[in-house]
Amino acid sequence: MLNLRPELKKIFPGPDAEVFDQIMNLQGEAYRDLAGRRTIRVVLDGHGYFAKLHYGVGWGEIFKNLIRLSLPVVGARTEWLAIRRLEELGVPTMSIAGFGERGFNPAERQSFLITDELAGTISLEDYCRFWRETPPSPRLKRSIIEKVAGMTRQLHENGVNHRDLYICHFLMKEASANPAASPEEIGLCIIDLHRVQIRPQTPRRWMIKDVAGLHFSRMDIGLTRRDLFRFMRFYRGRPLREQFDEQQGFWKTVERKAMQLYRKPC
Repeated sequence: MLNLRPELKKIFPGPDAEVFDQIMNLQGEAYRDLAGRRTIRVVLDGHGYFAKLHYGVGWGEIFKNLIRLSLPVVGARTEWLAIRRLEELGVPTMSIAGFGERGFNPAERQSFLITDELAGTISLEDYCRFWRETPPSPRLKRSIIEKVAGMTRQLHENGVNHRDLYICHFLMKEASANPAASPEEIGLCIIDLHRVQIRPQTPRRWMIKDVAGLHFSRMDIGLTRRDLFRFMRFYRGRPLREQFDEQQGFWKTVERKAMQLYRKPC
């Protein structure tokens, strides 16, 4: 399978097999270089892209993950499907420029995903890094919290869980970070969808994992208990009193798992 946007078809003319080889051999600025897969930034015809190249993980990696009861990342298809699902839901994410896959053996299957570079953005982790020393405007902080909570709720209510939902995987358009911005004006998108799971309904344990990841990753940026309550209200869309009465177990488990992540040695 090979699917490229028109501008990439012009850059990579020729038979599918040759085009596939050319893309799998692309060179660029490396952002991630692991056994069996690479993420690089490339500039093609003056336009920036990110290419995720999967060369086959091998049976050893597949069995290691299965023994740990974890789904292995065997190619780009999971992220390709996840982006398409988020587009259906109206959740901002990456834009697909190209996808390709070949091979039937999951241990040797090769695939790639090319997305447009998200220029002019910064991760929430980097943007919020110095909030403890230099707090943002109260309105901007509230708007970002409400936006993150709403996006997470939208995923979970539609059978999608991220599995790596940390604030570093939310990118914000820097131009939208106005001190007086409303939640609707905050330009956020979710990235790194290669471990996303899609079901008719999101199981409780995976909702907890995602929310605990967010809770853990915000622990050192100076958020208050009131900020956490704001997230709870907009994530569930229900009054806090009802949540304390009916969903106390959910939030206690989130807190416990977040603290486990926080205390885990690097």
